[in-house]
Amino acid sequence: MSAAAGIGTYEDFVKVHGVLLVASGLPQSLHQKLFQKLTAEAFDGGNYFQVEPVEDGRQRRLVLTADFLGKDSDVFLVDHAWTFRLPDAYKQLQEVPGLVERMASLMCVDADLTSDAEETGDEDDTKLSAAEIVEREFCKVKEEGIHSVRWLELEDLEIDDAVLVSLDLPSKFPHLIALSLRGNKLNNSENVVKVVAQFKSLRALWLNYNPMLQIGDNYLEDAILLNCPELEIYNSCFTPKYGKWALGFCGGLYEKDNPGGSHESDHLLQSVASLDLSNRSIRNLITKAFSPSELPMLSYLNLRGNPLNENSSGELLKYLRGFINLTALEVDIPGPLGDNAVDIIEALPTLSLLNGLSTSKILVAEKSIVDSMLKPRLPELNAGESLTDRVISAMWLYLMTYRLADEEKIDETSVWYVMDELGSALRHSDEANFRVSPFLYMPDGKLESAVSYSILWPTKNVQRGDECTRDYLFGIGEDRQRSARLTAWFHTPQNYFVKEHEKYSMKLQSRKFSPPPVMPSVTNSLLHNNESVLHVYTDIPQVEELLTRPEFVITTEPKNAKIIWTSVQVDEEMKKEVGLNDQQYINQFPFEACLVMKHHLAETVQKAHGAPKWLQPTYNLETHLTQLIGDYYTREKDGVDNLWILKPWNMARTIDTTVTQSLSAIIRLMETGPKICQKYIEHPALFRGRKFDLRYIVLVRSMRPLEIFLADIFWVRLANNTYSLEKHSFFEYETHFTVMNYRGRLNHMHTAEFVKEFEQEHQVQWMDIHLRIKQMIRSVFEAAATVHPEMHSPMSRAMYGVDVMLDCHYQPKLLEITYCPDCTRACKYDTEAITGGGGIVKGSDFYNYVFGCLFLNETTHVSPL
Repeated sequence: MSAAAGIGTYEDFVKVHGVLLVASGLPQSLHQKLFQKLTAEAFDGGNYFQVEPVEDGRQRRLVLTADFLGKDSDVFLVDHAWTFRLPDAYKQLQEVPGLVERMASLMCVDADLTSDAEETGDEDDTKLSAAEIVEREFCKVKEEGIHSVRWLELEDLEIDDAVLVSLDLPSKFPHLIALSLRGNKLNNSENVVKVVAQFKSLRALWLNYNPMLQIGDNYLEDAILLNCPELEIYNSCFTPKYGKWALGFCGGLYEKDNPGGSHESDHLLQSVASLDLSNRSIRNLITKAFSPSELPMLSYLNLRGNPLNENSSGELLKYLRGFINLTALEVDIPGPLGDNAVDIIEALPTLSLLNGLSTSKILVAEKSIVDSMLKPRLPELNAGESLTDRVISAMWLYLMTYRLADEEKIDETSVWYVMDELGSALRHSDEANFRVSPFLYMPDGKLESAVSYSILWPTKNVQRGDECTRDYLFGIGEDRQRSARLTAWFHTPQNYFVKEHEKYSMKLQSRKFSPPPVMPSVTNSLLHNNESVLHVYTDIPQVEELLTRPEFVITTEPKNAKIIWTSVQVDEEMKKEVGLNDQQYINQFPFEACLVMKHHLAETVQKAHGAPKWLQPTYNLETHLTQLIGDYYTREKDGVDNLWILKPWNMARTIDTTVTQSLSAIIRLMETGPKICQKYIEHPALFRGRKFDLRYIVLVRSMRPLEIFLADIFWVRLANNTYSLEKHSFFEYETHFTVMNYRGRLNHMHTAEFVKEFEQEHQVQWMDIHLRIKQMIRSVFEAAATVHPEMHSPMSRAMYGVDVMLDCHYQPKLLEITYCPDCTRACKYDTEAITGGGGIVKGSDFYNYVFGCLFLNETTHVSPL
């Protein structure tokens, strides 16, 4: 059958779609039924299924309305409601008519929060300034007395240090019990302590999401705890002084209209039956306040996400036995109560539910780890947030992905899609009764005419009324971090991940590096007395054109060359194929992947230096997802920024690179190929308000001893748009990325001009910055030489591109290292060297200087590192 003839028969269908059918996993018995439904465009799922709201309308589920569906008995077509490539997501939602409304409804984020705000009577707070809110509350104090305002919320009001002082809160509200200053612009810790220390009755203080918390020191917390003797809650965590008030707050007893604090309120704990203490950083649970005598009615207790490390598991279990009415418990397993669910149940015989599961069923199944009842992540709804922003946040709970490929190549950019309302209502189960797979139907036999569907079929017998589920991580087991990856859709136990991150961080911090000793050079010029020229084979047009020195002669025959300068990987198979021998010099070092592949580069640096300041926190998601999640949770708890960049292991030109604040997005993006996740440099040094990075050229003659040189010219790469941290800007390539050779407008700027303007704009000396960059680059190659001594080869000489960014304190940060870098700019422009010996470096002579350094042991326009 010719492809152009189209698909007319089932046999034609199988011929064209054979590979797709196998890849889908659809049983062969259903292939013909799929063909029939595709040709008839039969979307008959409505005859079998019904979509129902759950989680108070925040989620939907799919229920079988037919009497019965047997395993592998039928297949259903699911339409795709939205298909896109990730950089286009925000733009499509804004521009395609009706798309954002449909997605918001499908993802259950179309609720109108305005009416809710009106019902609470606090809607005017969103319109008032901090001074106006304080004045309104102070009028209440003057009318009703100093005890009338004991709970003050001043959140997201642009309060800076000067404004905080001017508000004069301690004199106006001396008896505050709770104060929230979340989401403001407070920078000065000492200033905040002076204000807060005057509230001697303060029980709760929230300073989350203020810039001063990004510093990471303990001064602020220590000073506040020292000066506020009654403080029980600090930034949502329990302090070591927590007592009845903090427990009452978590039990729902205390809030703005009933702040508590009186002696009469102490006895209110006697009525608390349900207590959620999850993620409160509690270290000691055995206290006078949390006791069977104070909480005699306690029947439900959530202890997830707390270290409880001041009590042994035996002590905790014995203590909890004293709560005779405790029937439901949620706790991390493994965790502070032990590693085995059965042991916990046997120690607490009154329990009927553990982590939401029946204890009797757990005992019958002898299940040691209970995580089946993880709470789903539900999209956060914020008043005033646009539908587009809500959909962008929620979509990671619904997206699926595939990548197009033909016989010649695979697409570099993945396709993401959202199934229609029926398909999107399929919730997760480890023991799913349905399976879903994407399927491209090509009615004309061509990829150009393909229509994207998903196909759905039962993998178990299903009865009327059963919920229909799929496994979000089908085929992915614990060897591929299944439990950690479920964090994309569920609230997994934070304590476990935080502990793993702490162990990993301590391991890195303990590393101490001793640089290799400086040794005499072992390399010599390749031109000996009996040789007048060196034959060079290259597949790089720039080298062929611009290597004009008489000592080097280009040859078209690799086996006749003394020097092989190639852009492709030279391995043993290639050597045999083209006739290369061991006496030829090659422009690559063995095992140089430890530098030029992003995950290996991070690992190399971490093995040698641990966590140097010039390398952003970096995680290989294929091996360290757990530690990354712990880092994310820790930052979230501390109220510091959580912006990350994901980079494929071995893709150039920022292909498949994403900037995101979403933990779900980070985990889901693993599906498009192996990646590293690196803390984004949220506050880079800017030039004219735009982001930039620097490309340096490093020449390596030897790895043992280390002989490396820095080209005297470097160049700046500028983003085209003004830098922004607005959420929608993360989809703007020309705002957050600087490589414009392949995408966007390329604006070249001479290095000397850039340096002069940068010094003027920031009042810095460039040579101070340059010295730090040189030290960093030297440290990177020292790490490679130490961690990977197998890189040494006397027959290797290489050139690498080292990409560097500066943070807002002008400290260098290593981005990546590139093998055989694109040197178009160096070759195209004559550049004034502002380092080394200075002078003008002619672009047409760039490769003459490079080859002179590497093969003739010259140092013209290069500087030893």
